[in-house]
Amino acid sequence: MQETLLRAWRHPESLDPRRGSVRAWLFTTARNLAIDAWRRRSTRVGEVYTDELPEPAETVDETERAVEAWTVAEALNRLSTTHREVLVECFYQGRSVAEAAARLGVPPGTVKSRTHYALRSLRLVLAEMGVTG
Repeated sequence: MQETLLRAWRHPESLDPRRGSVRAWLFTTARNLAIDAWRRRSTRVGEVYTDELPEPAETVDETERAVEAWTVAEALNRLSTTHREVLVECFYQGRSVAEAAARLGVPPGTVKSRTHYALRSLRLVLAEMGVTG
């Protein structure tokens, strides 16, 4: 409330009855200030006090990443061409169903069904390769 009155004092031209209701201006200003305060509180991260040092960040094992990439590439190579194409378009290229359909020259429904069956096939191939998860 104090901030609303302070703004009214700083901007007396806003309180001119010819510009509209003074009461409406005061209520609108108070409402906007309340919303701003709520937004500030909701986006602010709370402070944490502790005597313990944080754990060091986990290092990324590049060897493990390389093995995973090789395994996925090998599994994709074992899929049919149509299944591999749809997975590459949708997951690796990040295309939508409509974009993938246009690039592959098939209807969007075909892309959806191929993606479904391609993922099932990929899961089976990975299981055959001994990958679990």
